[in-house]
Amino acid sequence: MAPRQRLSADVRRRQILDAAAALVLVQGHLPLPLEALAGRVGVSKGLIYEYFPTQADLFNALLTETAAALEAAGLPAVVSDPDLMAAAQAGADLYLRHVAERGPLMHFILRDAYMSRSFAAEAVRLRDRVLRAFARRARRELRLPAAEALAAVLLVQAIPEEMGRLTWQGDIPLERGRELTAQMVASSVAALSPAGSGRHG
Repeated sequence: MAPRQRLSADVRRRQILDAAAALVLVQGHLPLPLEALAGRVGVSKGLIYEYFPTQADLFNALLTETAAALEAAGLPAVVSDPDLMAAAQAGADLYLRHVAERGPLMHFILRDAYMSRSFAAEAVRLRDRVLRAFARRARRELRLPAAEALAAVLLVQAIPEEMGRLTWQGDIPLERGRELTAQMVASSVAALSPAGSGRHG
Protein backbone atom coordinates (compact mmCIF):
# COMPACT_ATOMS: atom_id res chain seq x y z
CA MET A 1 0.00 0.00 0.00
CA ALA A 2 1.37 3.42 -0.97
CA PRO A 3 2.05 5.82 1.91
CA ARG A 4 -0.56 8.49 2.51
CA GLN A 5 0.33 11.77 0.81
CA ARG A 6 0.93 14.66 3.20
CA LEU A 7 -1.23 17.64 2.23
CA SER A 8 0.12 21.17 2.13
CA ALA A 9 -1.09 23.68 4.71
CA ASP A 10 -3.03 25.57 2.04
CA VAL A 11 -4.84 22.44 0.84
CA ARG A 12 -5.67 21.37 4.40
CA ARG A 13 -6.95 24.84 5.26
CA ARG A 14 -9.12 24.77 2.15
CA GLN A 15 -10.53 21.40 3.16
CA ILE A 16 -11.44 22.68 6.61
CA LEU A 17 -13.13 25.81 5.24
CA ASP A 18 -15.10 23.87 2.64
CA ALA A 19 -16.21 21.30 5.20
CA ALA A 20 -17.20 24.01 7.70
CA ALA A 21 -19.25 25.86 5.08
CA ALA A 22 -21.04 22.65 4.09
CA LEU A 23 -21.81 21.76 7.71
CA VAL A 24 -23.14 25.23 8.52
CA LEU A 25 -25.49 25.03 5.55
CA VAL A 26 -26.75 21.60 6.61
CA GLN A 27 -27.07 22.57 10.27
CA GLY A 28 -28.51 26.04 9.64
CA HIS A 29 -26.87 27.70 12.63
CA LEU A 30 -23.66 28.08 14.63
CA PRO A 31 -21.59 26.79 16.39
CA LEU A 32 -20.31 23.66 14.71
CA PRO A 33 -19.60 20.45 16.61
CA LEU A 34 -15.84 20.10 16.12
CA GLU A 35 -16.10 16.31 16.13
CA ALA A 36 -18.32 16.49 13.06
CA LEU A 37 -16.01 18.96 11.32
CA ALA A 38 -12.90 16.93 12.09
CA GLY A 39 -14.63 13.76 10.95
CA ARG A 40 -15.70 15.32 7.68
CA VAL A 41 -12.15 16.45 6.93
CA GLY A 42 -10.59 13.24 8.26
CA VAL A 43 -8.33 14.91 10.82
CA SER A 44 -8.16 15.33 14.58
CA LYS A 45 -9.81 18.19 16.47
CA GLY A 46 -6.31 19.25 17.47
CA LEU A 47 -5.40 19.86 13.83
CA ILE A 48 -8.51 22.01 13.36
CA TYR A 49 -7.33 24.15 16.29
CA GLU A 50 -3.91 24.52 14.69
CA TYR A 51 -5.50 26.22 11.70
CA PHE A 52 -8.36 27.99 13.50
CA PRO A 53 -7.80 28.45 17.25
CA THR A 54 -11.43 29.51 17.75
CA GLN A 55 -14.65 29.07 15.81
CA ALA A 56 -14.72 32.85 15.43
CA ASP A 57 -11.46 32.59 13.47
CA LEU A 58 -13.01 29.93 11.27
CA PHE A 59 -16.21 31.85 10.55
CA ASN A 60 -14.37 35.14 10.00
CA ALA A 61 -12.29 33.34 7.37
CA LEU A 62 -15.47 32.12 5.67
CA LEU A 63 -16.98 35.62 5.79
CA THR A 64 -13.83 37.13 4.31
CA GLU A 65 -13.97 34.65 1.43
CA THR A 66 -17.66 35.33 0.86
CA ALA A 67 -17.02 39.08 0.80
CA ALA A 68 -14.20 38.58 -1.70
CA ALA A 69 -16.53 36.59 -3.97
CA LEU A 70 -19.21 39.30 -3.81
CA GLU A 71 -16.62 42.00 -4.47
CA ALA A 72 -15.25 40.09 -7.46
CA ALA A 73 -18.82 39.76 -8.78
CA GLY A 74 -19.13 43.56 -8.75
CA LEU A 75 -21.24 44.33 -5.69
CA PRO A 76 -19.42 47.56 -4.69
CA ALA A 77 -19.75 48.93 -8.21
CA VAL A 78 -23.54 48.73 -8.27
CA VAL A 79 -23.81 51.22 -5.41
CA SER A 80 -22.36 53.95 -7.61
CA ASP A 81 -25.08 53.66 -10.26
CA PRO A 82 -26.56 57.18 -10.48
CA ASP A 83 -30.10 55.78 -10.40
CA LEU A 84 -31.00 54.51 -6.91
CA MET A 85 -33.66 52.11 -8.18
CA ALA A 86 -31.23 50.59 -10.68
CA ALA A 87 -28.53 50.32 -8.00
CA ALA A 88 -30.90 48.63 -5.53
CA GLN A 89 -32.16 46.16 -8.11
CA ALA A 90 -28.71 45.33 -9.47
CA GLY A 91 -27.34 44.82 -5.95
CA ALA A 92 -30.31 42.65 -4.99
CA ASP A 93 -29.99 40.52 -8.12
CA LEU A 94 -26.27 40.00 -7.60
CA TYR A 95 -26.77 38.99 -3.96
CA LEU A 96 -29.69 36.70 -4.80
CA ARG A 97 -27.64 34.84 -7.40
CA HIS A 98 -24.77 34.47 -4.93
CA VAL A 99 -27.05 32.96 -2.24
CA ALA A 100 -28.86 30.78 -4.80
CA GLU A 101 -25.54 29.30 -5.92
CA ARG A 102 -23.65 29.03 -2.63
CA GLY A 103 -26.36 28.97 0.03
CA PRO A 104 -27.14 31.41 2.87
CA LEU A 105 -23.79 30.94 4.63
CA MET A 106 -23.26 34.65 5.17
CA HIS A 107 -26.75 34.97 6.69
CA PHE A 108 -26.13 32.22 9.25
CA ILE A 109 -22.80 33.69 10.32
CA LEU A 110 -23.87 37.34 10.44
CA ARG A 111 -27.02 36.55 12.46
CA ASP A 112 -25.24 34.52 15.14
CA ALA A 113 -25.26 36.20 18.57
CA TYR A 114 -21.76 35.03 19.52
CA MET A 115 -20.25 36.03 16.19
CA SER A 116 -21.84 39.48 16.40
CA ARG A 117 -19.28 40.25 19.12
CA SER A 118 -16.41 38.55 17.33
CA PHE A 119 -16.33 39.85 13.75
CA ALA A 120 -12.93 40.71 12.35
CA ALA A 121 -12.93 44.13 10.70
CA GLU A 122 -11.76 42.66 7.38
CA ALA A 123 -14.57 40.09 7.40
CA VAL A 124 -17.38 42.66 7.53
CA ARG A 125 -15.72 45.59 5.73
CA LEU A 126 -17.53 45.02 2.42
CA ARG A 127 -20.91 44.50 4.08
CA ASP A 128 -20.56 47.69 6.12
CA ARG A 129 -19.32 49.70 3.16
CA VAL A 130 -22.22 48.67 0.93
CA LEU A 131 -24.87 49.11 3.64
CA ARG A 132 -23.53 52.54 4.61
CA ALA A 133 -23.44 53.65 0.98
CA PHE A 134 -27.05 52.60 0.38
CA ALA A 135 -28.15 54.15 3.70
CA ARG A 136 -26.52 57.48 2.77
CA ARG A 137 -28.31 57.43 -0.57
CA ALA A 138 -31.62 56.57 1.09
CA ARG A 139 -31.19 59.52 3.47
CA ARG A 140 -30.38 61.89 0.65
CA GLU A 141 -32.63 60.72 -2.17
CA LEU A 142 -35.59 59.36 -0.23
CA ARG A 143 -35.32 62.02 2.50
CA LEU A 144 -35.32 59.50 5.30
CA PRO A 145 -33.95 60.10 8.80
CA ALA A 146 -30.70 58.22 9.43
CA ALA A 147 -32.22 55.44 11.55
CA GLU A 148 -35.07 54.90 9.09
CA ALA A 149 -32.68 54.86 6.14
CA LEU A 150 -30.56 52.10 7.67
CA ALA A 151 -33.64 50.10 8.69
CA ALA A 152 -35.05 50.40 5.17
CA VAL A 153 -31.79 49.20 3.60
CA LEU A 154 -31.67 46.20 5.95
CA LEU A 155 -35.28 45.30 5.16
CA VAL A 156 -34.75 45.56 1.41
CA GLN A 157 -31.57 43.47 1.73
CA ALA A 158 -33.66 40.69 3.30
CA ILE A 159 -35.61 40.27 0.03
CA PRO A 160 -32.80 38.81 -2.13
CA GLU A 161 -31.41 36.97 0.88
CA GLU A 162 -34.67 35.09 1.46
CA MET A 163 -35.40 34.62 -2.24
CA GLY A 164 -31.87 33.31 -2.77
CA ARG A 165 -32.36 30.85 0.08
CA LEU A 166 -35.62 29.58 -1.42
CA THR A 167 -33.90 29.17 -4.78
CA TRP A 168 -30.91 27.40 -3.23
CA GLN A 169 -33.29 24.99 -1.46
CA GLY A 170 -35.04 24.26 -4.74
CA ASP A 171 -38.37 25.76 -3.66
CA ILE A 172 -38.53 28.20 -6.58
CA PRO A 173 -36.66 28.42 -9.92
CA LEU A 174 -33.87 30.98 -10.15
CA GLU A 175 -35.54 33.09 -12.84
CA ARG A 176 -38.78 33.26 -10.86
CA GLY A 177 -36.81 34.29 -7.79
CA ARG A 178 -35.06 37.03 -9.74
CA GLU A 179 -38.36 38.26 -11.14
CA LEU A 180 -40.03 38.39 -7.72
CA THR A 181 -37.02 40.07 -6.17
CA ALA A 182 -36.98 42.77 -8.84
CA GLN A 183 -40.68 43.44 -8.28
CA MET A 184 -40.42 43.53 -4.49
CA VAL A 185 -37.32 45.75 -4.44
CA ALA A 186 -38.93 48.16 -6.93
CA SER A 187 -42.11 48.31 -4.83
CA SER A 188 -40.12 48.90 -1.64
CA VAL A 189 -38.02 51.72 -3.08
CA ALA A 190 -41.08 53.31 -4.68
CA ALA A 191 -43.02 53.14 -1.40
CA LEU A 192 -40.14 54.80 0.46
CA SER A 193 -39.83 57.68 -1.99
CA PRO A 194 -41.32 61.00 -0.90
CA ALA A 195 -43.99 60.82 -3.60
CA GLY A 196 -44.86 57.21 -2.85
CA SER A 197 -45.02 57.55 0.92
CA GLY A 198 -46.83 60.84 1.23
CA ARG A 199 -43.89 62.45 3.07
CA HIS A 200 -43.25 66.07 2.36
CA GLY A 201 -39.85 67.72 2.14
